[in-house]
Amino acid sequence: MSAAGVNDLAPDFDLPVLIAGVKGRFRLSEQRGKNLLLAFYPSNWEPVSAEQMIGYQVDRKKFLARRAEVVGISVDSIMNTSAWEREIGPFDFPLCSDFWPHGEVSAAYGVLRREEPGCGATERAIFMIDAAGRIAFRQTYDFTSVPPIAEALAALDNI
Repeated sequence: MSAAGVNDLAPDFDLPVLIAGVKGRFRLSEQRGKNLLLAFYPSNWEPVSAEQMIGYQVDRKKFLARRAEVVGISVDSIMNTSAWEREIGPFDFPLCSDFWPHGEVSAAYGVLRREEPGCGATERAIFMIDAAGRIAFRQTYDFTSVPPIAEALAALDNI
């Protein structure tokens, strides 16, 4: 399977989601008309992912001002995500669980790790999805690095 690239239609998905402690479903196809930052992160309960998601919450108004929403995605279960969010949140943006079938969405976006270290987790990566549902930007980061929010905001400014 080839990785979803810039200018491609973003692979659609339907995942369990947690928004401010409330469970539901997140369907990418229902988000047309909005800009989205899909933030794939390796796992809950690790400091870099916590720093990344907390940063998005702190700067959420900057994303909303650009008519964009952040969507976090990991391969951890929705129950694990719920416990983690209670510990470090709440977050006013969606946290999706790509747990079952394991990593199917992450694989469609080309960010599921298939080798060690971190086999079975996602890469730390961001994708900007424009209002038409196309990938406008994608970038992968080291496991130990928080993606710069300024870079994400600049990518949104160019959509």
